[in-house]
This record gives sequence, C-alpha cells and structure tokens, in this order.
Amino acid sequence: MTALLVLFGVIIGVGALAFVVVHRRGGGRPDTVEGLLQEEEARRQAQADRVSFNARSVHDSMPTSSDAYHRRNGNRY
Repeated sequence: MTALLVLFGVIIGVGALAFVVVHRRGGGRPDTVEGLLQEEEARRQAQADRVSFNARSVHDSMPTSSDAYHRRNGNRY
C-alpha cells in the first residue's frame, strides 16, 4: 500500500512540476514589431517545412528532388 501511495505521489509531483514550468515561461506574444515579424517568418517557414517534409513528399520522391534548401535561402537555383 505504501508503494502505491509513493507511486501516485511521484506521478502527481511530476505533473505539478510540469505545470509550474509551463506556466512560468509566460507564452505571451512579443511586444515589438521585430518580434512579430520574426514570429511571422517562423510560422511561414514551419508551413513550408510541413509541406516539404510530410510523409507523401518524403516517401514518394527521389531524395535529391526536394527544393527545401532553395526555398529556405530565397533562390530557386
């Protein structure tokens, strides 16, 4: 019985610690225009990566046919 209480105590403790860590980060939006522009660029890049590296495009094409490198650097060739 004691082992079961210790197990639940550890699980609840880890959950509480995770809750505190996540809420201390303060996931608010950036206040400056530069921060908003960086956030928008990161969102655009994440969308491009999701399209380039999804399961269909990775497994149905040759490894050298990806154009992610060219898109990321802003040039086509």
